[in-house]
Amino acid sequence: MLQRIQSIFLAIAIVGMGIFLAFPIWTKVSVTGIQKAELTAIKLTHQVTEVQSTIQPVYYLIILAVLVAGISAYAISQFRNRVLQSALCAVNSILMTVIMGLVIYFTYYKTAKLFDSELPGKYDIGFYGLVGAMLANVFANRFIRKDERTVQQSKRFR
Repeated sequence: MLQRIQSIFLAIAIVGMGIFLAFPIWTKVSVTGIQKAELTAIKLTHQVTEVQSTIQPVYYLIILAVLVAGISAYAISQFRNRVLQSALCAVNSILMTVIMGLVIYFTYYKTAKLFDSELPGKYDIGFYGLVGAMLANVFANRFIRKDERTVQQSKRFR
């Protein structure tokens, strides 16, 4: 049924990925305040001066985030087939781990050498949307497996 707790967690995962797409993921501002780096799901922007900046597109973050949200939406509709639902959650976990790895790669390796290497920058609400989606996906998978065990036990008692 759609009102089961795993459907709510999968919906939270969709909302989390929406937050990941809509808000900045990471920002870093130099001590002088002139240089600034910002990572969103669309691009990595490095503002060197007030008029000069470099932009590196990171469209694969958008593609992966939309794919995760789509798989979560499809998993909600597969409430009758809990094994498939659990497999879809496992695929989502892999994809979200890839997204997290890419975000960490950009924040620690790509931007560390841009300016002020001792300043780490700060994670914004988009990053926490991703973390929330990951946790919601884990909880959804846990409750799907719990439901499947309950159904298997009830079949065994018949």
